[in-house]
Amino acid sequence: MASRILVLASQSPARLGLLRQAGLDPQVRVSGVDEDALSAATPGELALVLAEAKANVVAGQLTGGELVIGCDSVLELDGQALGKPADAAEATARWLAMRGREGVLRTGHCVIDTATGRQASATASTTVRFGTPDEAEIAAYVASGEPLHVAGAFTLDGRSAPFVDGIDGDPGNVIGLSLPLLRGLLAELDLRITDLWA
Repeated sequence: MASRILVLASQSPARLGLLRQAGLDPQVRVSGVDEDALSAATPGELALVLAEAKANVVAGQLTGGELVIGCDSVLELDGQALGKPADAAEATARWLAMRGREGVLRTGHCVIDTATGRQASATASTTVRFGTPDEAEIAAYVASGEPLHVAGAFTLDGRSAPFVDGIDGDPGNVIGLSLPLLRGLLAELDLRITDLWA
């Protein structure tokens, strides 16, 4: 099989890292989608709408033959979709609300084969059990700047990892991309993930 060009429609270094660890070597192209302009009835649907929008914008910029992967994550807490906090005050309030509780990290995934125009998409969900960092720990974490750049104001593979007691589901999904789900979406498009190894 001829080598396919893989394009990640996301600027997330965590997503890029997951794909590279799995033997893939995607190009990165940021979509520029205005996330605030899109809405959906549920957090899971919103994650999917955002992922599909990003993938479709990038696919429309390509000449054909590439495989585009679009993803977007939100944390569902109390039925609300929480993306990246707007500022330090919001990140602090978010952590005060999350500690000692569970949330569900929902990541929309969309794969578009620009050679055929076919598309497959789905949302992966992972339950996150937050620990109980004290206010000084939360303040130190917020001061690091990390929570301002990630959905839900936390990471599983960064400075807030000690504040996550556990998860139920795919850890990669919390980091930003579910590799098992990606494999399934590629299969829907008659592609094997092993054929895309670099």
